[in-house]
Amino acid sequence: MLSSLNGTPSSERTHIAFFGRRNTGKSSVVNAVTGQELSIVSDYKGTTTDPVYKAMELLPMGPVVVIDTPGIDDEGEVGLLRVERARRVLNKTDVAVLVIDSSVGFTDDDKVLMEAIKEKNIPLVVALNKSDLFVVSEKEAAEEIPAEYVQVSAKNGDGIYRLKERIAALAGRQNFRRIIGDRLSAGDHVVLVTPIDSSAPKGRMILPQVMTIRDILDSFAFCTVTQTDQLSSALDSFKRAPKLVATDSQAFDKVKDIVPENVPLTSFSILMAGYKGILSNAVRGAGALKNLKDGDNVLICEGCTHHRQCEDIGTVKLPGWIRSYTGAEPNFEFTSGGDFPENLEKYDLVVHCGGCMLSEREMLWRQKCAAGTVPFTNYGVAIALMNGILQRSLEIFPELYKIIS
Repeated sequence: MLSSLNGTPSSERTHIAFFGRRNTGKSSVVNAVTGQELSIVSDYKGTTTDPVYKAMELLPMGPVVVIDTPGIDDEGEVGLLRVERARRVLNKTDVAVLVIDSSVGFTDDDKVLMEAIKEKNIPLVVALNKSDLFVVSEKEAAEEIPAEYVQVSAKNGDGIYRLKERIAALAGRQNFRRIIGDRLSAGDHVVLVTPIDSSAPKGRMILPQVMTIRDILDSFAFCTVTQTDQLSSALDSFKRAPKLVATDSQAFDKVKDIVPENVPLTSFSILMAGYKGILSNAVRGAGALKNLKDGDNVLICEGCTHHRQCEDIGTVKLPGWIRSYTGAEPNFEFTSGGDFPENLEKYDLVVHCGGCMLSEREMLWRQKCAAGTVPFTNYGVAIALMNGILQRSLEIFPELYKIIS
């Protein structure tokens, strides 16, 4: 949710996560880098018990989410749960900072974590902390640490600026993505259908709609925003047909009969799937809907948490449409927000929302959990298939035609 009209949603911010063993001064490094008392600092081991998230502006990077994590060497039954939470942060991390106590050196715990970071292809910089107490020679550091590093002192600020520069350089390598703008030309006209019903947030538009409008404007194209009941009169009022109509997926059944066949039609959810990098697999996975049987297990996932309405799309409408389309009675399970099972073996199909509140990296991780063995699709793609317009909804993605042909 946007906190203001000018706020950058957390899903669009670079996620910078700080990892390390207990008492390496990790939280102190976080506070030094951010210039804020973001994390509690104590000499007592295990002060950070849960990941701490802070959305902020951090120069020279701009809008970021800074994450402080529990120590990766925590002990005991509860400690192991904390370690697992720290490791799960990797699934949403764009830049990792591994904090090491210079006087202790590079430990087996650090090595294991570094391997996990590299396995996930996360850009990494090592912060050798406590340089005010112990300085590691360049030769020793180069021999011991298989990654780029900066010697810092969170206590007196030495090296913190250099560390921020390295983080910024790594963050700058992130790819710039477009929702729809790379498929538009200046002067193109896009119509956006945004139903306002009981599930619509009061006084604002949902994030995918806001993001799509901004991307259209950035392309020097223009858009018309309308509700479903006004769509027909809006189309009649135009001198020429629009380049594209994008609708909330829930309105596909009505909108498909209003928009002329010669006008491309898609949904915000499908656009978000393309933006998050999961669209091709979502198209492949949608075919599993045709084979669902009584008793099959279907997992429906929302990336955000919100109050469930009586006609909630995830828990009410989608299950109803799936039952109607398949004629079967599958078992439905639901997750929302940060909850997502890493092991999906028990499921016959996973249907995920557009993921507007999740970063691209986290969406790709969730898709990867299916590992090609469990069909993984998206709300918009599934609803388009059930409405018989999947190929039409993908007309602006001609590179996907071979998947559905």
